[in-house]
Amino acid sequence: MDRAKKLPPIFLLGLTNSTYGMCGSFACVVLPEMLAAQGVSGGRIGAIVAWILLALVWSFFLSPMLDVRFSRRSYALACAVVASGGVALTVMHHGNPLFAEAVMVVSYAAASLLQAAVGGWMGSLIPKKDEAKLGAWFAIGNTGAGGVMILLGGDLVFRLRPAAAAAALAGMMMLPTLIYLIVPAPGPDRRLASESFRQFFAEIFALLRRRTVLIVLVLLFMPAASFALCNILAGVGGDFHASPSLINFSCGIGLMLAGLAGSLAVPVIARRLPLKWLYLAIGVVGAIFTVGVWALPRLPWVFAVAMIGENVFQAAAFSVEAGIAFESIGRDNPLASTQFSLLMAASGLPITYMGLIDSHIYDLHGLNGAMLADAGISVAVCVALGAWLVWLRGRSRTIA
Repeated sequence: MDRAKKLPPIFLLGLTNSTYGMCGSFACVVLPEMLAAQGVSGGRIGAIVAWILLALVWSFFLSPMLDVRFSRRSYALACAVVASGGVALTVMHHGNPLFAEAVMVVSYAAASLLQAAVGGWMGSLIPKKDEAKLGAWFAIGNTGAGGVMILLGGDLVFRLRPAAAAAALAGMMMLPTLIYLIVPAPGPDRRLASESFRQFFAEIFALLRRRTVLIVLVLLFMPAASFALCNILAGVGGDFHASPSLINFSCGIGLMLAGLAGSLAVPVIARRLPLKWLYLAIGVVGAIFTVGVWALPRLPWVFAVAMIGENVFQAAAFSVEAGIAFESIGRDNPLASTQFSLLMAASGLPITYMGLIDSHIYDLHGLNGAMLADAGISVAVCVALGAWLVWLRGRSRTIA
């Protein structure tokens, strides 16, 4: 109780995740705009974004180091410096797409590790009754800060000189680290890093022997509701004759609405529909929305509708993925933290490989082909997974 009284408000603890949200939005929206202005094709832009986002998955295997040697505050600050420095370098040298991609892979990996560091740090400080509140504010910190990066950063990179824009964006990303100074930081675990990694991989192997975990992994690995098209649209606004200002506005507002959708709409619907079925329903309805956008003319207002809508569906899917992960964990699970991290890393894979598929199809058949392929694959996978879940339920009853 004494420690809880010394903590800042829950919303401030959640906003420590804002640097991660800004880095992700820069990679998914601002960078594609900058590359598109340089004449880089939409397919190439989509592939660049997909490879950057893959860092969320592989950086997961570096997370055990965050628990040893130094405090999580130190790791979070170091990761914030690397992430913001990478964004600044990218702004100054985005004329070289290969260099920008390499730098942003490192930057986004650092941001992903920052999210893991502050998540473990803040989660270890609060009482159990405040965990749901912290989770909600983490989501708001992610999407809200991401929207700010798009609305402000997307405008600054085109209005200011590269060095000034780089400094402004790096400063924005470092601003949330001021919260770190008022949050108590427990001392570091003095184990050797090798011990932490051994324990980590032992826990992973233990989880993979659990039937519930394997079912959820299959669900999250498959592209039922990845909405990877979001990561292409920002770079192909020209196909809709959309101006840079409209692109920034649509993406920024879309991301903020997405945060509200994930925080408010999903919990209400989940009271009537099991989370796994809600996840598949979001995939199907989102695919129908994508087909509806495909049928409309390529006009600026259609781009705004498409970007906002795809972001809302993607955020709703993210919210349900987290809920499914918590549902699979249950109470008093000694591997809860590792299991949640594993499932969240797994959910990032479809965004990467569907981003690569959508980008390839865009190069071959344009935006129409990419939209139809994305929607068609999503519906087919949702139907297949739905049939599989029904079969599993029937098999469980037969065995029982």
